[in-house]
Amino acid sequence: MEKVVVNFRIDKDTKKEMEKICEDIGISIGTAFNIFAKKFTRERRMPFELDSDPFYSPKNIERLKKSIEQMEKTGGTVHEVDYD
Repeated sequence: MEKVVVNFRIDKDTKKEMEKICEDIGISIGTAFNIFAKKFTRERRMPFELDSDPFYSPKNIERLKKSIEQMEKTGGTVHEVDYD
């Protein structure tokens, strides 16, 4: 089977951690990505569970839109929150 080169970028720390884990189990990063790609194409789905931030859920976005509408109608004030 003919091989091709695929280039993409990942976070430097993630790459270092991935290299350590791959070394521990005796495979290369390329092999790890090939395993992912083969499982992904065979199953036609992500081979692991994906989670999302509930803040961006449709239900919460709708709630936020309603809150903004209410605030605009009543002349409410927006307060910025610093999470640092």
